[in-house]
Amino acid sequence: MRLTRHRRWMVPVVAAAAVGLALTGCTGDIAEQDAAEVDCADYEQYGTFDGAEVTASGTILDLEADRLVESWADFETCTGISIDYQGSSEFEAQIAVLAEGGNATDIGFVPQPGLMNRLAAGGWLIPASEAVEANTDEFWSEDWKKYGTYEDTFYGAPLMASIKGYVWYSPAEFEENGYEIPATLDELKTLSEQIAEDKGSPPWCVGLESGDATGWPATDWIEDYMLRMHGPDVYDQWVTHEIPFNDPRVAEAFDAVGEYLKSEEMVNAGIGDVSTLVTEAFQTAGLPIIDGECSLHHQASFYETFWNPEGGDEVEVASDGDVFGFLTPPANADDPLSVTGGGEIVVAFRDAEEVEAVRAYLSSDTWANNRVSLGGVISANTGVDPENASSELLVQSIEILQDPETTFRFDGSDLMPGAVGADSFWKGIVAWVTGEETQQVLDTIEASWPAS
Repeated sequence: MRLTRHRRWMVPVVAAAAVGLALTGCTGDIAEQDAAEVDCADYEQYGTFDGAEVTASGTILDLEADRLVESWADFETCTGISIDYQGSSEFEAQIAVLAEGGNATDIGFVPQPGLMNRLAAGGWLIPASEAVEANTDEFWSEDWKKYGTYEDTFYGAPLMASIKGYVWYSPAEFEENGYEIPATLDELKTLSEQIAEDKGSPPWCVGLESGDATGWPATDWIEDYMLRMHGPDVYDQWVTHEIPFNDPRVAEAFDAVGEYLKSEEMVNAGIGDVSTLVTEAFQTAGLPIIDGECSLHHQASFYETFWNPEGGDEVEVASDGDVFGFLTPPANADDPLSVTGGGEIVVAFRDAEEVEAVRAYLSSDTWANNRVSLGGVISANTGVDPENASSELLVQSIEILQDPETTFRFDGSDLMPGAVGADSFWKGIVAWVTGEETQQVLDTIEASWPAS
């Protein structure tokens, strides 16, 4: 799934809702003074509002919430719109209840297309304005626009993005031992076996613990293997239930991943045995690479944020630094580049000019460049200059997303109905890595798929 800068991106602690107090609002003499210090040319198109306020919510927390608030500070100053953001790790569980009761925020940053579809089906969402749709048509691919569309109505533009299938490693260890970046899934398995033999310990470190969302990091493994082993058409059929969850091709992907996640020889380096997969937090699971105890860690581009925990030594993320990442390779060396990823859809629950002005700004290349320049994230917005990204890996990630030859597919569990993607799939993964057989797990997940 996805902090994703939603649950898969941020440590689920107290939200930084009040971070922007010093940045919000533009009234009176203070507003005039602030505006004089900001070049408002890029914001004239959004209009000016006298003391308008727009509320927003999502799963973006902590440092990323701080940067989010900073990304619209000049917009607030120039338009007079105050944006009050509230982050919560319970957003996904609560937003439909709040919407049904008429208590949702004006804007929601929804990290799952499946959840957006549920909100749209409930009749709670406001269709996107012409300005938002025009930006989306200009700056995103048709696939990305599709994720914000329900029953032919366009409800929201993408915000940020992530690439899920990175394998993090130590460049120094690879150079010292002559390890090469694998070009196929078979070569990845061979590399893993070679590292296990050389070190006499498992090569992979894995953490699946994420509170109520425990299990999601392993769904990312399954989705990567489904896309690479069976291609985008079968992947699409799987996430839309055109083929059942217990289809033999899904079992094949599970079993291929199981050669790592269910093997004492492959996991869990620097942490413990296989049983520790479900108790180790996803935020800390890759850190044994820094100490040389682990060699490989599968996690998204957003994991860059976690390499430098507060109070720790500075870790350089670079191809010649302390840690870097390569994409999970294809099944065959000549297969086209295919990646899974995630992001947020910006939806609205209130129909107002100031709300649509905010949404238009968030769908623009101006906002995307502002946010990417603040560090730690990427965007699939084609108007973003990749060089604005904060690291070599994030520059590479943006270039991958912008490449028209890249086959991109949204995180599968995020596309599935919530009863599967955010429930039985996660729970099934936990049962699976702790000993349950593949077919039994797949049959249970299949039985949970909603009838309509």
